[in-house]
Amino acid sequence: MAGDVRRNYDLYLMAIPGVLYFIIFKYWPMYGVQIAFRQYTSVLGMTNSPWVGIKWFSEFFSSYQFSTLITNTFLISLYSLLVGFPIPILLALLLNSTTSLTFKKTVQLVTYAPHFISTVVLVSMLNVFFGQSFGLVNNVRDMLGFERVLYLGLPQYFRHLYVWSGVWQSMGWNAIIYISALSGVSGELHEAAMVEGANKFQRILHIDVPHILPTATILLIMNSGHLLSVGFDKVYLMQNAQNIRHSQVLSTYVYEMGILKGQQSYSTAIDLFNSVISFVMLIVVNRISRQLGETSLW
Repeated sequence: MAGDVRRNYDLYLMAIPGVLYFIIFKYWPMYGVQIAFRQYTSVLGMTNSPWVGIKWFSEFFSSYQFSTLITNTFLISLYSLLVGFPIPILLALLLNSTTSLTFKKTVQLVTYAPHFISTVVLVSMLNVFFGQSFGLVNNVRDMLGFERVLYLGLPQYFRHLYVWSGVWQSMGWNAIIYISALSGVSGELHEAAMVEGANKFQRILHIDVPHILPTATILLIMNSGHLLSVGFDKVYLMQNAQNIRHSQVLSTYVYEMGILKGQQSYSTAIDLFNSVISFVMLIVVNRISRQLGETSLW
């Protein structure tokens, strides 16, 4: 081991910043997890605050908002996974099968660009398109003689707007890894399939899809670990008093209780519960994938 370090000291030196980053910003903050089990006050600090055990977890599980928060978070995450996961795969397969290089590059540019739009700008665009008073969609409805709809206020539209705007923003970027995987498919396989009389759809189904299936499985396993982890920024910016029934999720509730109401121990307990559930989901899905096939994270 010592000899290996001496021979490759330059590589180890390059790894030091990355290791320090994870130690300082990922592992050391885990020391604060104990706040979830204490009656934390800033005056006493973490170690001197009284120990209360699982009090905050019990309080959260018995609260009237528990079922609503879990349901909203799970439905949004599951909806995003069911819609957002296959679309980049389909986009990559379609782009890989096209013969026009100009068309392929144009579509890639158009679909990649939304990834670089900030969340604030994206939500502003939703207001421009779906606002009740001056939104483009409502203006068209008004011209056609239909009544204007409060898309951003009615709870039943929140999940659709959240999920499909996210799909539009990320599908091109998420397709990159599948396009890279498809680039490794040997052209001889397609030529042999064409000689045997296979059409384009059959070649995609029996050559391209099996080739990217291991990559898709790994990404599916990783995404399954976030079924109770909905991003804070976009939900919070789209949230209002009218759609709160469907838009209040665990991340926004943690912000409300921890930052706005100063209940740090309670909010830490909720976030720790979320992390534990995500970790368990990751392990379960990985084990199922390993039993059903040959692809898994470990």
